[in-house]
Amino acid sequence: FCLSLIAGPIFGQTGCGGDFGGFVDGLRAEALSKGFGKPTVTAFFAHARQDGSVLKLDRGQAVFKQSFLDFLANKVSSGRLKTGRAKIAQHQKTFARIEAKYGIPAGVLAAYWGLETDFGAFQGKTPSLNALITLAHDCRRPTLFRPQIFAALELSQKGGFDPVRSVGAWAGEIGQFQMLPADVLKNGTDGDGDGKVDVRNSEDDALMSAAKMLSGFGWRPGEPWLQEIVVPDNLDWAATGLNHSRAVSDWQGMGVRARKGDLPSGLQGSVLLPMGRFGPAFMAYPNYRIYFNWNKSFVYATTSAYFATRLDGAPAI
Repeated sequence: FCLSLIAGPIFGQTGCGGDFGGFVDGLRAEALSKGFGKPTVTAFFAHARQDGSVLKLDRGQAVFKQSFLDFLANKVSSGRLKTGRAKIAQHQKTFARIEAKYGIPAGVLAAYWGLETDFGAFQGKTPSLNALITLAHDCRRPTLFRPQIFAALELSQKGGFDPVRSVGAWAGEIGQFQMLPADVLKNGTDGDGDGKVDVRNSEDDALMSAAKMLSGFGWRPGEPWLQEIVVPDNLDWAATGLNHSRAVSDWQGMGVRARKGDLPSGLQGSVLLPMGRFGPAFMAYPNYRIYFNWNKSFVYATTSAYFATRLDGAPAI
Protein backbone atom coordinates (compact mmCIF):
# COMPACT_ATOMS: atom_id res chain seq x y z
CA PHE A 1 0.00 0.00 0.00
CA CYS A 2 1.33 3.43 -0.98
CA LEU A 3 -0.61 5.75 1.32
CA SER A 4 -1.75 9.26 0.48
CA LEU A 5 -0.17 12.35 1.94
CA ILE A 6 -2.35 14.36 4.28
CA ALA A 7 -0.81 17.81 4.51
CA GLY A 8 -1.44 20.78 6.73
CA PRO A 9 -0.82 22.04 10.28
CA ILE A 10 -2.32 19.21 12.28
CA PHE A 11 -0.31 19.01 15.51
CA GLY A 12 -3.00 20.56 17.65
CA GLN A 13 -5.75 18.51 16.05
CA THR A 14 -4.20 15.10 16.49
CA GLY A 15 -1.68 15.36 19.33
CA CYS A 16 1.15 14.11 17.13
CA GLY A 17 4.82 14.80 17.80
CA GLY A 18 6.43 15.71 21.10
CA ASP A 19 7.85 13.26 23.62
CA PHE A 20 7.21 9.72 22.39
CA GLY A 21 6.53 8.32 25.85
CA GLY A 22 3.99 11.05 26.51
CA PHE A 23 2.42 10.35 23.15
CA VAL A 24 1.94 6.68 24.04
CA ASP A 25 0.47 7.71 27.39
CA GLY A 26 -2.05 9.76 25.42
CA LEU A 27 -2.93 6.72 23.32
CA ARG A 28 -3.52 4.70 26.49
CA ALA A 29 -5.82 7.39 27.87
CA GLU A 30 -7.73 7.58 24.60
CA ALA A 31 -8.11 3.80 24.48
CA LEU A 32 -9.56 3.83 28.01
CA SER A 33 -11.95 6.62 27.01
CA LYS A 34 -13.14 4.41 24.13
CA GLY A 35 -14.18 1.72 26.59
CA PHE A 36 -11.27 -0.71 26.39
CA GLY A 37 -10.43 -2.30 29.74
CA LYS A 38 -7.33 -1.14 31.64
CA PRO A 39 -5.60 -4.57 31.70
CA THR A 40 -6.17 -4.90 27.94
CA VAL A 41 -4.80 -1.42 27.27
CA THR A 42 -1.81 -1.89 29.55
CA ALA A 43 -0.84 -5.16 27.89
CA PHE A 44 -1.39 -3.82 24.39
CA PHE A 45 0.95 -0.83 24.77
CA ALA A 46 3.45 -2.45 27.14
CA HIS A 47 6.15 -3.00 24.52
CA ALA A 48 5.46 -0.09 22.18
CA ARG A 49 8.62 1.41 20.72
CA GLN A 50 9.45 4.07 18.16
CA ASP A 51 10.91 2.60 14.95
CA GLY A 52 13.29 4.92 13.14
CA SER A 53 13.55 2.60 10.15
CA VAL A 54 9.85 3.12 9.46
CA LEU A 55 10.35 6.88 9.12
CA LYS A 56 13.25 6.37 6.71
CA LEU A 57 11.13 4.11 4.54
CA ASP A 58 8.19 6.51 4.69
CA ARG A 59 10.38 9.37 3.47
CA GLY A 60 11.90 7.27 0.70
CA GLN A 61 9.59 5.07 -1.41
CA ALA A 62 11.93 5.61 -4.38
CA VAL A 63 10.42 2.56 -6.06
CA PHE A 64 7.37 4.63 -6.98
CA LYS A 65 9.56 7.17 -8.78
CA GLN A 66 10.40 4.65 -11.50
CA SER A 67 8.83 4.86 -14.92
CA PHE A 68 5.93 2.56 -15.73
CA LEU A 69 8.04 0.26 -17.91
CA ASP A 70 10.88 0.05 -15.37
CA PHE A 71 8.46 -0.71 -12.55
CA LEU A 72 6.65 -3.20 -14.74
CA ALA A 73 9.86 -5.01 -15.64
CA ASN A 74 10.72 -5.41 -11.97
CA LYS A 75 7.29 -6.50 -10.80
CA VAL A 76 5.65 -8.59 -13.53
CA SER A 77 8.11 -11.38 -14.24
CA SER A 78 7.46 -14.60 -16.12
CA GLY A 79 7.83 -16.45 -12.82
CA ARG A 80 5.24 -14.28 -11.11
CA LEU A 81 2.84 -14.76 -14.03
CA LYS A 82 3.33 -18.52 -13.84
CA THR A 83 2.74 -18.57 -10.09
CA GLY A 84 -0.32 -16.35 -10.44
CA ARG A 85 -1.92 -18.70 -12.94
CA ALA A 86 -1.11 -21.67 -10.71
CA LYS A 87 -2.69 -19.95 -7.70
CA ILE A 88 -5.83 -19.18 -9.69
CA ALA A 89 -6.09 -22.84 -10.64
CA GLN A 90 -5.39 -23.98 -7.07
CA HIS A 91 -8.11 -21.75 -5.62
CA GLN A 92 -10.54 -22.07 -8.50
CA LYS A 93 -13.56 -22.58 -6.23
CA THR A 94 -12.74 -19.55 -4.09
CA PHE A 95 -12.20 -17.33 -7.12
CA ALA A 96 -15.49 -18.57 -8.56
CA ARG A 97 -17.28 -17.63 -5.32
CA ILE A 98 -15.66 -14.20 -5.43
CA GLU A 99 -16.68 -13.56 -9.02
CA ALA A 100 -20.23 -14.73 -8.34
CA LYS A 101 -20.58 -12.52 -5.26
CA TYR A 102 -18.56 -9.43 -6.17
CA GLY A 103 -18.02 -9.65 -9.94
CA ILE A 104 -14.24 -9.38 -9.54
CA PRO A 105 -12.21 -11.50 -11.99
CA ALA A 106 -9.59 -13.85 -10.60
CA GLY A 107 -6.76 -12.04 -12.36
CA VAL A 108 -7.52 -8.76 -10.62
CA LEU A 109 -7.12 -10.22 -7.14
CA ALA A 110 -4.26 -12.53 -8.08
CA ALA A 111 -2.30 -9.57 -9.44
CA TYR A 112 -2.63 -7.70 -6.15
CA TRP A 113 -1.71 -10.87 -4.28
CA GLY A 114 1.46 -11.25 -6.32
CA LEU A 115 2.53 -7.62 -6.09
CA GLU A 116 1.79 -7.20 -2.38
CA THR A 117 3.40 -10.32 -0.93
CA ASP A 118 4.47 -12.65 -3.75
CA PHE A 119 1.32 -14.69 -3.07
CA GLY A 120 1.82 -14.71 0.68
CA ALA A 121 5.50 -15.65 0.68
CA PHE A 122 6.81 -12.28 1.93
CA GLN A 123 4.42 -10.52 4.29
CA GLY A 124 6.94 -8.22 5.96
CA LYS A 125 9.04 -8.31 9.11
CA THR A 126 8.34 -4.94 10.70
CA PRO A 127 6.60 -5.06 14.11
CA SER A 128 3.16 -3.79 13.14
CA LEU A 129 2.16 -1.95 16.31
CA ASN A 130 5.46 -0.07 16.46
CA ALA A 131 5.04 0.93 12.82
CA LEU A 132 1.54 2.28 13.41
CA ILE A 133 2.47 4.20 16.55
CA THR A 134 5.62 5.62 14.94
CA LEU A 135 3.65 6.91 11.95
CA ALA A 136 0.86 8.26 14.14
CA HIS A 137 3.42 10.12 16.29
CA ASP A 138 5.05 11.54 13.18
CA CYS A 139 3.21 14.67 12.06
CA ARG A 140 3.06 13.85 8.35
CA ARG A 141 -0.02 11.59 8.27
CA PRO A 142 -1.29 11.12 11.83
CA THR A 143 -4.96 11.33 10.88
CA LEU A 144 -4.47 8.20 8.81
CA PHE A 145 -2.49 6.14 11.29
CA ARG A 146 -3.81 7.08 14.73
CA PRO A 147 -7.22 5.40 14.14
CA GLN A 148 -5.39 2.27 12.96
CA ILE A 149 -3.91 1.84 16.43
CA PHE A 150 -7.34 1.51 18.01
CA ALA A 151 -8.48 -0.71 15.16
CA ALA A 152 -5.50 -2.95 15.93
CA LEU A 153 -6.50 -2.94 19.60
CA GLU A 154 -10.02 -4.04 18.70
CA LEU A 155 -8.63 -6.61 16.28
CA SER A 156 -6.39 -7.99 19.02
CA GLN A 157 -9.46 -8.72 21.13
CA LYS A 158 -10.81 -10.81 18.25
CA GLY A 159 -7.55 -12.75 17.99
CA GLY A 160 -6.48 -11.13 14.73
CA PHE A 161 -3.58 -9.01 15.99
CA ASP A 162 -0.80 -9.62 18.51
CA PRO A 163 0.76 -6.37 19.78
CA VAL A 164 4.12 -8.08 20.31
CA ARG A 165 4.33 -10.74 17.59
CA SER A 166 2.36 -9.33 14.67
CA VAL A 167 4.66 -8.24 11.86
CA GLY A 168 4.01 -6.94 8.38
CA ALA A 169 4.85 -4.08 6.03
CA TRP A 170 6.66 -0.98 7.28
CA ALA A 171 3.45 1.08 7.20
CA GLY A 172 1.55 -1.28 9.49
CA GLU A 173 -0.30 -3.38 6.90
CA ILE A 174 -0.70 -7.07 7.64
CA GLY A 175 -1.58 -10.27 5.85
CA GLN A 176 -1.28 -11.62 2.35
CA PHE A 177 -2.86 -8.52 0.82
CA GLN A 178 -1.23 -6.02 3.21
CA MET A 179 -4.41 -4.60 4.70
CA LEU A 180 -4.46 -2.01 7.47
CA PRO A 181 -6.13 -3.11 10.74
CA ALA A 182 -9.28 -1.04 10.12
CA ASP A 183 -9.64 -2.66 6.69
CA VAL A 184 -9.33 -6.11 8.25
CA LEU A 185 -11.98 -5.22 10.83
CA LYS A 186 -14.36 -3.98 8.15
CA ASN A 187 -13.72 -6.57 5.45
CA GLY A 188 -12.27 -9.61 7.18
CA THR A 189 -14.08 -12.71 5.89
CA ASP A 190 -13.88 -16.37 6.86
CA GLY A 191 -13.18 -17.85 3.45
CA ASP A 192 -12.19 -21.37 4.49
CA GLY A 193 -15.09 -22.01 6.88
CA ASP A 194 -13.07 -22.62 10.03
CA GLY A 195 -14.97 -20.02 12.03
CA LYS A 196 -12.22 -17.39 12.21
CA VAL A 197 -10.59 -14.77 10.02
CA ASP A 198 -6.86 -15.20 9.43
CA VAL A 199 -5.56 -12.96 6.64
CA ARG A 200 -1.99 -14.09 7.25
CA ASN A 201 -2.13 -17.86 7.11
CA SER A 202 -5.38 -18.67 5.29
CA GLU A 203 -5.23 -17.99 1.57
CA ASP A 204 -9.00 -18.30 1.22
CA ASP A 205 -9.60 -15.85 4.08
CA ALA A 206 -7.14 -13.40 2.55
CA LEU A 207 -8.72 -13.66 -0.90
CA MET A 208 -12.29 -13.22 0.32
CA SER A 209 -11.33 -10.31 2.57
CA ALA A 210 -9.45 -8.50 -0.20
CA ALA A 211 -12.36 -9.08 -2.57
CA LYS A 212 -14.80 -7.53 -0.12
CA MET A 213 -12.54 -4.52 0.30
CA LEU A 214 -12.11 -4.04 -3.45
CA SER A 215 -15.86 -4.37 -3.95
CA GLY A 216 -16.39 -1.71 -1.30
CA PHE A 217 -14.25 0.67 -3.32
CA GLY A 218 -16.90 0.50 -6.04
CA TRP A 219 -15.75 -2.20 -8.45
CA ARG A 220 -18.24 -2.53 -11.31
CA PRO A 221 -19.00 -6.23 -11.97
CA GLY A 222 -18.75 -7.50 -15.50
CA GLU A 223 -16.79 -4.52 -16.81
CA PRO A 224 -13.18 -4.33 -18.00
CA TRP A 225 -10.56 -2.18 -16.32
CA LEU A 226 -7.66 -1.76 -18.76
CA GLN A 227 -7.14 -2.80 -22.39
CA GLU A 228 -4.19 -2.31 -24.70
CA ILE A 229 -5.05 -0.24 -27.75
CA VAL A 230 -3.51 0.99 -30.97
CA VAL A 231 -3.76 4.72 -31.58
CA PRO A 232 -3.40 6.63 -34.88
CA ASP A 233 -0.48 8.97 -35.43
CA ASN A 234 -2.83 11.92 -35.82
CA LEU A 235 -4.76 11.39 -32.57
CA ASP A 236 -5.62 14.56 -30.66
CA TRP A 237 -3.01 14.08 -27.93
CA ALA A 238 -4.52 16.84 -25.81
CA ALA A 239 -7.62 14.64 -25.43
CA THR A 240 -5.67 11.81 -23.80
CA GLY A 241 -5.00 11.25 -20.11
CA LEU A 242 -7.13 10.41 -17.10
CA ASN A 243 -8.52 13.95 -16.94
CA HIS A 244 -10.30 13.31 -20.24
CA SER A 245 -13.01 10.70 -20.67
CA ARG A 246 -15.40 10.07 -23.54
CA ALA A 247 -17.54 7.32 -25.00
CA VAL A 248 -15.57 4.40 -26.40
CA SER A 249 -17.48 4.82 -29.66
CA ASP A 250 -16.11 8.36 -29.91
CA TRP A 251 -12.56 7.05 -29.51
CA GLN A 252 -13.26 4.52 -32.23
CA GLY A 253 -14.38 7.35 -34.47
CA MET A 254 -11.00 8.96 -33.85
CA GLY A 255 -9.22 5.85 -35.10
CA VAL A 256 -8.52 4.08 -31.80
CA ARG A 257 -8.82 0.30 -31.92
CA ALA A 258 -8.15 -2.64 -29.63
CA ARG A 259 -4.86 -4.42 -30.09
CA LYS A 260 -6.68 -7.73 -29.51
CA GLY A 261 -10.40 -8.32 -29.75
CA ASP A 262 -12.90 -5.48 -29.71
CA LEU A 263 -13.47 -2.35 -27.69
CA PRO A 264 -16.61 -2.68 -25.54
CA SER A 265 -19.56 -0.53 -26.49
CA GLY A 266 -21.53 1.54 -24.05
CA LEU A 267 -18.64 2.46 -21.75
CA GLN A 268 -16.67 5.59 -21.09
CA GLY A 269 -12.91 5.43 -21.34
CA SER A 270 -9.71 7.43 -21.19
CA VAL A 271 -6.70 6.92 -23.43
CA LEU A 272 -3.75 6.28 -21.15
CA LEU A 273 -0.19 6.80 -22.42
CA PRO A 274 2.06 6.01 -19.42
CA MET A 275 5.28 6.50 -21.45
CA GLY A 276 4.05 9.19 -23.82
CA ARG A 277 2.73 8.95 -27.38
CA PHE A 278 5.45 6.56 -28.57
CA GLY A 279 5.02 4.08 -25.71
CA PRO A 280 2.30 1.55 -24.88
CA ALA A 281 -1.30 2.77 -25.06
CA PHE A 282 -4.28 1.62 -23.03
CA MET A 283 -7.97 2.31 -22.76
CA ALA A 284 -8.68 2.92 -19.07
CA TYR A 285 -12.28 2.14 -18.08
CA PRO A 286 -14.12 3.22 -14.90
CA ASN A 287 -12.86 0.16 -12.99
CA TYR A 288 -9.28 1.29 -13.60
CA ARG A 289 -9.92 4.30 -11.36
CA ILE A 290 -10.80 1.93 -8.52
CA TYR A 291 -7.15 0.93 -8.43
CA PHE A 292 -6.25 4.28 -6.90
CA ASN A 293 -8.36 3.47 -3.84
CA TRP A 294 -6.00 0.56 -3.20
CA ASN A 295 -2.77 2.40 -3.98
CA LYS A 296 -2.42 6.02 -5.02
CA SER A 297 0.80 5.52 -7.00
CA PHE A 298 0.19 5.80 -10.75
CA VAL A 299 2.90 3.28 -11.66
CA TYR A 300 1.64 0.79 -9.08
CA ALA A 301 -2.00 1.14 -10.12
CA THR A 302 -1.22 0.79 -13.81
CA THR A 303 1.13 -2.15 -13.24
CA SER A 304 -1.47 -3.91 -11.09
CA ALA A 305 -4.14 -3.38 -13.73
CA TYR A 306 -1.85 -4.56 -16.54
CA PHE A 307 -0.73 -7.61 -14.53
CA ALA A 308 -4.40 -8.48 -14.05
CA THR A 309 -5.04 -8.32 -17.79
CA ARG A 310 -2.15 -10.72 -18.38
CA LEU A 311 -3.54 -13.18 -15.83
CA ASP A 312 -6.90 -12.74 -17.55
CA GLY A 313 -5.41 -13.82 -20.89
CA ALA A 314 -4.15 -10.66 -22.56
CA PRO A 315 -0.84 -10.79 -24.47
CA ALA A 316 2.25 -8.92 -23.34
CA ILE A 317 2.45 -5.29 -24.44
